[in-house]
Amino acid sequence: MSFMKSEIQRLFHLFGFELSRYPRKATLPRRDFHFLQLLKKFEIDLVLDVGAANDGYADWLRTLGYNKRIISFEPLQVSFDKLAVKTDGDELWNAVHVALGEKDESALIHVAGNLDSSSILPMLSAHELAAPHTVVTHHETIKKIKLDNFEHPWLLNSKSLFLKMDVQGYEKQVLEGATHLLDKIEGIQLEMSMIPLYEGQLLFVDMMSFVKSIGFEIYYIRPGFTDKEGRMLQCDGIFFKR
Repeated sequence: MSFMKSEIQRLFHLFGFELSRYPRKATLPRRDFHFLQLLKKFEIDLVLDVGAANDGYADWLRTLGYNKRIISFEPLQVSFDKLAVKTDGDELWNAVHVALGEKDESALIHVAGNLDSSSILPMLSAHELAAPHTVVTHHETIKKIKLDNFEHPWLLNSKSLFLKMDVQGYEKQVLEGATHLLDKIEGIQLEMSMIPLYEGQLLFVDMMSFVKSIGFEIYYIRPGFTDKEGRMLQCDGIFFKR
């Protein structure tokens, strides 16, 4: 310890304080760092967080260092109430109590025991067997709108959008309701299933083809939900404009 540091330490001790090294900011995992770099590369100024739940995704974005605007969409009342409390402390983060889809209407959502697995589509037995805690417990009537019909000043002023979807098999319908916004959407993140988990959902290969057909290419795949034997049943695909 240098003489100067010793003297400063002694001075702190006189007043009952301890001087210690401030820890450096933890290094981001490589995949998180790369994702943040992609958001910067494509100049993403607004993230549309569809199927927000409580919202771990927006919290993760803030941890990464993404400091721009986020709009979170969540249809379940209990999850939205918790989400609204969190957004109160962030002036660049808004919460909207609505589901997104292919048209404007009331819809019935199947509410899962863990809430996160809730979907407008009926849950299949393969999902229930892999995760018994996700079995549907009740239903709620919710409001559903097309993203194209959603009005918000942030959306109007944004130049480069990132659309994240965690909607349990309803991803294609969300994209079908956002055709007018596709010119502004630079990136997409969505869940893709290897086997049918929800009635009527697109599976991995067909979803990859559909997203490619609207002008996006795969940049990264994140492993997701697995069964008890270790088979991956879902993953997240991250796509950007070609």
